[in-house]
Parts: sequence; C-alpha cells; structure tokens
Amino acid sequence: MKELIFLWDNFGPAHFDRVEAVTQAFARDLHCIGVEERSHSDTYDWLPEQRISFEKITLFGPQWPGSIRVLMALMRTDHKIGPATWFLCNYDRAHIIAFAFWLRLRRRRVFLMGCSKFDDHERRLMREFTKYLALSPFQGAIASGRRSKDYFRFLGIKNVVGEYNTVDISRIRTLSKKPAAPNGTIFQKRNFVIVARLVPKKNLFFAVDAFAWFTLNSKSGRRLVICGSGPLETALKEHAAKLGLEQLIEFVGFLQTAEVSQLLAESLALILPSIEEQFGNVVIEAQAMGLPVLISEVPGARDHLVRNWVNGFVFEPDNAAALAHYMELLDRDEALWRRLCEGATATAPLGDVERFVEGVTALIGGSR
Repeated sequence: MKELIFLWDNFGPAHFDRVEAVTQAFARDLHCIGVEERSHSDTYDWLPEQRISFEKITLFGPQWPGSIRVLMALMRTDHKIGPATWFLCNYDRAHIIAFAFWLRLRRRRVFLMGCSKFDDHERRLMREFTKYLALSPFQGAIASGRRSKDYFRFLGIKNVVGEYNTVDISRIRTLSKKPAAPNGTIFQKRNFVIVARLVPKKNLFFAVDAFAWFTLNSKSGRRLVICGSGPLETALKEHAAKLGLEQLIEFVGFLQTAEVSQLLAESLALILPSIEEQFGNVVIEAQAMGLPVLISEVPGARDHLVRNWVNGFVFEPDNAAALAHYMELLDRDEALWRRLCEGATATAPLGDVERFVEGVTALIGGSR
C-alpha cells in the first residue's frame, strides 16, 4: 500500500480533521501518516487529541530541538518509511525547504500546503526571487482561496489547487451540543464574539473602539465576548475600562474547540477585524454553527467564504464606523440576522474537510 504523509510542526484539531478525512477517503488505496515535529505548540494551548484513526509520528517533545536536529529526524523518517508522497507545511522554515530538496533527490513526490498571500507583508524583489528558487522542489500546492492560489503561482508553482484551510464541520456541530443559529438561543440573548489570539495583528483595540461606538446607539445591552489569550490581554482590559465598557466586554481566555463551538452556537455574530491574517479558520467554525461573520478585507477566509448581505459583512480594517454600523444592523434587525444565518449555513460546506480531500486527490492524481 502506498504511503501518503502530512507534515506539520504540531498537530492541532484541524490537522487531525484533514488527515482523518483523507484516511477515510483513501482507506483502500493509501496508508496515511501524520508527522509532527513537536508534541506541543508555542502558539496554541491545544489539549492532546485522543483520535487514533491514522498513524501519527511525533519526532520530539515540547521543546524546539533546533532546525538541524529536526531535519535529520525527518531524513531518518523518510529512510524508514521508504517511497511515499509528502505534503509539507511551513515553507518559510529552512529545514522544510532543505527536506523538500532531499525528498526530490530521493525521487519522492512532494507537495506544499499553505495559505500565504501576497498582501500578508511588504514584499521585496530579492526575497521573493529567493522563495521562487526555494520552492522549486514542490510539484504542486494546496492553497486557501483566490489570493493564496495566486501567490503560489507567482512563486512558480503551476499546479495549485484548493482548499487547504478546512475543518470537519460535522465535528464542530457535534462538539457544540447545541443547534446552529438561528435556532437555539433566542435573538435577544445573543452577543458578539471574537475568537483570536490577543496579539497586535488581530486589531482588537480597533474592535473595542467599534464596539464602543456601537453601544452609543444601542439599548439592547449586548456584550462583546473575547475568546483568546496573549500579551495584549491586560492592555485590552484597561482600554475597555477607559471606555466604560468593563461590564459589556467579557474576556474568557483561551478555549478548546468544544468550548469555542458552544460559544459560537450562542452568539449573534463572529467578528474578525485582523490587519494581518493568512486565513482565519474560526470563520469556518462560525459558519458551521450558522453564524454571520463580520470580517475585515484582509483574512484569506474572506475570499470565498464571506459575501456581503449573504452571510455577513466585509469592512476595511481601519474603518470602525463601518464595523459599528454592521453591528447595529444585526442588533436591531432579526429578520436580516436570520437571513444571514441561513446564508452562513449554506456556505459552511465550502470550508469542510471534503474540500481538502478534493485538493489532495487532484494533486496526487495529476502530478508529474
């Protein structure tokens, strides 16, 4: 049986979703293996997953062992497994590029997974040309949305498909233990929610300012629930207090997927105001629970998951008046909110892991 291997630095819930889906899709033809470099993420406090539907290899414990040691471990893993097709993430790391060249020298098939976009950062000609050369081992890529696909093609990868950023929407709905909107919690009891790390690129001070603007014109008493942890937590709480919002903004800390799903099921709308965001998986989770999304034009999830007046609204990440206005619309117009909930539910399959399976199928069936 042929081997199909997916490599990430650490396996989170969505990574399990994707490999599980591929495992189920190719159960008769392929042996799927998940490889993680470390047992713990420095970015997210995920609890270890108990799912064992596929073989998973963990190379090191929670501490980063250094790029050279990881590269050597990957080379040993390749030698042990033998001929296989590899899907690699994190192309910005030197040991991943070195390993991609190693795999091609060993006559393995190797593909890229990612969601980078040209507009994520300021781009410099020589750096992009270096990337163009560094990505030459990859025979194709599975990307996320229009801008991500365009960027990988710009970097010289011709065979680019979607969709990389996906989650198992049925798992999200099961974990919530609650009906999706507009059912369940009544309209008047729902609040706005942000699920994000408390870091500068998430643009959370802007969101708090927009919420303050919203409260000036609303008598509903709706709150803003901020789910996440990070270095800006104290400063954000102080900013909310200065605006007199300490009773209307609730900081609940980092939550696991089940708790996030339950929170989304009870909310009015998800807000994602980022000034830098490759994708934004929480948009898929929100739509799985029938939730409208208020999103800045930056995240990749905006490309094919959010449409104005269909399942949410898109705003400029420096336009607090626009975000406040969209909040006001949802706050006072239950009929509009219900219509957007229906649109969100209809859109949710676009972010389901079946789209990842389709991308993998297209690549392994049509690579050179």
